[in-house]
Amino acid sequence: MDTNQIVYRPIGVIRSPHTDPEKTPIQPAFASGCRGTAEIFPEFADGLRDIEGFSHIYIIYHMHRAAPLKLLVKPFLHDVLHGVFATRAPNRPNPIGLSIVRLERREGDVLYLDGVDVLDGTPLLDIKPYVDRFDCIHPTRNGWLSEVDPATAERRGRRQTK
Repeated sequence: MDTNQIVYRPIGVIRSPHTDPEKTPIQPAFASGCRGTAEIFPEFADGLRDIEGFSHIYIIYHMHRAAPLKLLVKPFLHDVLHGVFATRAPNRPNPIGLSIVRLERREGDVLYLDGVDVLDGTPLLDIKPYVDRFDCIHPTRNGWLSEVDPATAERRGRRQTK
């Protein structure tokens, strides 16, 4: 196996109302009420067993429409250049996305979601349950994001204005 090449295959596709990257909320926190689905391919459907017991899940996906790599980016919430690894900008060396979304229900191999900040047709790579016992960490440091006031974050995060 070539250790310089890693290959993933999608387990499904994310469906959402978002078709324009410039109008898509930038994080699930700004996407409340944006509903979508994760359609799981039949060969992976058995892996959904017991998922409906969780209120939230991580969806891990390939940002198939991300811009080319930039190591320095000006994120949506701040007008200052930062290293890409200090942001959640999509133009990364490996355009892998991660969102915590609310799992509303499961119907067969389809998961109904709320808080979807992902473009329609995005390849889904994996799903993991959000577990507050493991995933909720306090206290935290939030780096440069601490400089952004909540009103500005809300406005820019929902893509209302820059």
